[in-house]
Amino acid sequence: MMKRYVQFQPIVISEFEVSKWQHPVHRHNHYELIYIKNGSGQHIINEIPVVYEKGNLFLIGPEDEHHFEIDEKTHFIYIKFTDIYIHQKGINPANLQCLEYLIKSRETHFLSFNFTADDLLIVENIIALILSLNINMMQNEALIWTQVLVLAAIMQRNMPEIKSNAQRSKDIQAIFCYLHKYIYQPKNLKANVMAAHFNLSEDYIGPYFKRNTGITLRQYIHDYRKNLIQQRIDSRRFGLKQIAAEFGLVDESHVSKLMRIV
Repeated sequence: MMKRYVQFQPIVISEFEVSKWQHPVHRHNHYELIYIKNGSGQHIINEIPVVYEKGNLFLIGPEDEHHFEIDEKTHFIYIKFTDIYIHQKGINPANLQCLEYLIKSRETHFLSFNFTADDLLIVENIIALILSLNINMMQNEALIWTQVLVLAAIMQRNMPEIKSNAQRSKDIQAIFCYLHKYIYQPKNLKANVMAAHFNLSEDYIGPYFKRNTGITLRQYIHDYRKNLIQQRIDSRRFGLKQIAAEFGLVDESHVSKLMRIV
């Protein structure tokens, strides 16, 4: 049976340097941002080997199984956080959307993030700031979480998978990324708008999605939006009016009606 690590604290920071990986293939009940300060090797994520090097940043979710095969002594920095932080009271909806998008679409960035030189330096400095704040976690926990949200914004803008081009115009994963990014903007989820973005005909994109996923485009959008809204309702930190505004819905009654639809 695969080992599962359980974390009870909302956020945990750890830093260590090793020449040989000590942990078995495992899963966990939390999310992990893993920064490679130095070193090289392979990160095996869901049995997919990914070469890593200095400056790489990975996002791992509870469903993922992973381990490292180290070639050069590696300095790891882990930022581990649980669901309690994702739906905390007072979080900026834009920041929450950004993090949700990364979590949902993490299979698209197993190769880490293709940071620009400027963003690579920013990420390095943010990680250093988080380590400094971690000296007094009790006092600085909220400030650390703020830095995690900044990292999420930088990671999102360095995901080339969401950009359409001739080579990726029919890539189903690119369509998933598009849906996850624009789930809060219904006008961008119309078939004609999506078709134009991916250089496909309006009549083709729906059947193409169904053929590759086994579910209709409309049903996937409905199920994904409903799941996000249910998370907000369950957290008891978001009112229906706020949820309606965030997801581009008419009003609270529209939210209620959407949640009743099977």
